[in-house]
Formats: sequence, C-alpha cells, structure tokens
Amino acid sequence: MTFWPSKRVVVGIGGGIAAYKTVDLIRRLREQGAQVTVVVTAAALQFITRMTLQAISGAKVWDDLFALDQEQEMGHIRLARAADLVIVAPATADLLARLACGQADDLLTTLLLARAGQPVLLAPAMNPAMWHHPATQRNVARLQADGLLLVGPESGAMACGEEGMGRLATTEAILEAGRRAMTPARWQGRRLLVTAGPTCEALDPVRYLGNRSSGKMGWAVALAAARLGAEVQLVHGPIALPPPDGVRTVAVTSAAEMYQAAMARWPDCHAAILTAAVADFRPQFCQTDKIKKPAQGAEQQPMTLVLQQTEDILAAVVAQRRPGQVVVGFAAETTDVEQQGWDKLRRKGCDLLAVNDVTAAGCGFEVDTNQILLLGQQGQRQSWPMLTKEETAERLLGAVEELWPDY
Repeated sequence: MTFWPSKRVVVGIGGGIAAYKTVDLIRRLREQGAQVTVVVTAAALQFITRMTLQAISGAKVWDDLFALDQEQEMGHIRLARAADLVIVAPATADLLARLACGQADDLLTTLLLARAGQPVLLAPAMNPAMWHHPATQRNVARLQADGLLLVGPESGAMACGEEGMGRLATTEAILEAGRRAMTPARWQGRRLLVTAGPTCEALDPVRYLGNRSSGKMGWAVALAAARLGAEVQLVHGPIALPPPDGVRTVAVTSAAEMYQAAMARWPDCHAAILTAAVADFRPQFCQTDKIKKPAQGAEQQPMTLVLQQTEDILAAVVAQRRPGQVVVGFAAETTDVEQQGWDKLRRKGCDLLAVNDVTAAGCGFEVDTNQILLLGQQGQRQSWPMLTKEETAERLLGAVEELWPDY
C-alpha cells in the first residue's frame, strides 16, 4: 500500500473480449490508492459499458477526441503528460498496429502519441494466430524499440475456444510490471545473491528435520531488488511461493545443497543477503528405510538421534568475499536478542546483521510483517518498527547501497 497512493494512472482499454478483465485492474489500482483515469476506444465500449467503468473508476470515462467537453483544454495532451503511467489493457492487434504506425485517429492513440519520455505499458490480448502473425510481431518489435513496455500475453484457454499464447496477463502481473516501469533501475548491472526459506535434513525416506520458515522475507528481498533492475539469483529451500517475476530461482532441499548453490554463484555477485533459515544440524546417518515404531506391546525404548553440524553458509560467503562485496546475514533469536545479534555479527564477520525475535507477535516465520534490529560492523544500530516484509526489504537494500564504495 506504500507505492501506489498518489500515483496518477491512465488505463486505456482496447476493443477485445479481455476488456472485462480490466475492470479488476482498475479496482485493484484504486484499492491501492492510485488515481485512475479511464480512456476507451469506440470498440472497447462494445464489450464493456461506460456506466460500469465510471462506477469502478469513480470518474468520467474519456473516449471522444472531438467532444467539446473533453477537448476544450486539449485533454489528450493533459492526460498524456499528467499521468505517472499509462497502461493499455487489452492492447488488441489493431491497436498495436495503429500505435506502431504512429496513427492518432482516436483519443487513446492521440494520447499515446503525445506522451514522450514517460512509461507506457501495453498488455496485449488476442487470438493466438493473431499474436503469432508476422505483422503483429513486427509491430511489437517496433513498439519496444520505441521504448514502450510489454507485459504478457500469457498462454492458456481463449474465449474463442482455442488455446495458446494470447491471454491477457493477470492483474497481479500488470500491477507488478507497472510498478517496475515507474521504479528507477538504480541497481541495473548489479548482481545479488539471496537465500530464502528452510532447509530439510533427511532422517529417512519419509521424515526430515526442518523449521517453519516460509521464505517470505527472502522473496520480498529478491522482488525488491528485481524492481530496482538488479540481476537476482534466489537460492531457496522447499517453499510454496510462486517464483518472483524476473528472478532466477534455484530450488534446493538440504543445507549442503544450498551451500553448493550459493557458493557457485557468489563470486559473480555484488552483494549477498542471506535470509534462509538453514538447519544448523543434520542427522549423522540417513536411514535407507523408513524408521518403524516398535511392535505393539513391545517395550518402548527411547530413540537416540546423532546429529552433526551443517555447512556454515554465511561464514563461507564472508570468507570468500572480494573487496567491495557486501554481505548481510539474518539471525532469528528467541532470548537476549540484541546481545545474541552482536555476538553473531562478531563471529560471522558480515557487514550487516538483521536480527529479529521470532517469538514476538507479527515477527518472524509464516507472517507478512517483520521487526528488525539492524547491526553493523562499524557499530551501526537501527531499530526498525514493525513493517511489512516488502517495506523491510526496501530498507535493507538502502542499507546495502550505503556500503557500496562505488555507488
């Protein structure tokens, strides 16, 4: 909810059956605080009514290039320049063709032609044969060369009954693409290693030792860095989250696998943020068959489990870093949180350590918020309030920027 408030967004709607999905996009933008202006083509109003769009957007719908009440103040110029972002969804084959040729024969195309140097996001939607036609592909290539951005289309079932590439991107994908379009890519050319989630250490073919980490903190870090234009390598344990858009993911299971994957990628990175809850111990022996309980009626005997330490990924990353590389560790604590944090920071030697009390309400595993105490090798101490993990990630990336000598 912190990004979209006060953002001015023009939503252009082309004449395709996917226009009905744009209603949800407008609703979501307004829910998140954006100011939305809707501009439609004449064909769009064949698929969705003006009344519906006015009710959802809470404002007048713009459509007529020659109407005196809409153009007396050169409305297309004002709309083009005042908006922080223009989204066209759906962008039909006909609309893409007219834009590629620089036509300005209705209000939407005129508005887009009058917009210069500010982001325009196109969300194509059409029949798969139309999408794959050489003419459409030429038009798309030309528009991208002109600086317009695309999100989608996606593959799936179409309204016409066919399947293939041509579905309108999801509302979530369009919102994310729009956010990135308005975010300065100040990490362009930077490479970031992120670890996330738990590791699972096998006891037998069925059971394992693990923890409750959901991976949400690492996901938020990876996504925030990708929004800044970074190339992100996300090494994660077993989790149920969909891959963040634009992030290279490497799925692993055990601490040993995470160690190998992280160390293979670390030399080429500018920073590492290691949020994963890596198991500190693994069973010394993994049984080849499922461990069985004693037979019913037999004397119950306690089971002894012999453990050995796992690889220390944070210490290894610190040991192999080059000058200029920044390393951020995480510490999930339950008692003496700050003292435990300072002790770990000294032992590990990382530049920053984000410490949290996982017993506190709204902090730690399986929740969408976190409360961080950030400690640094130079004695830095920042106590952050309870924030969403997205907000925490953005603050953390800002702290990393301050440590890059050439940033």
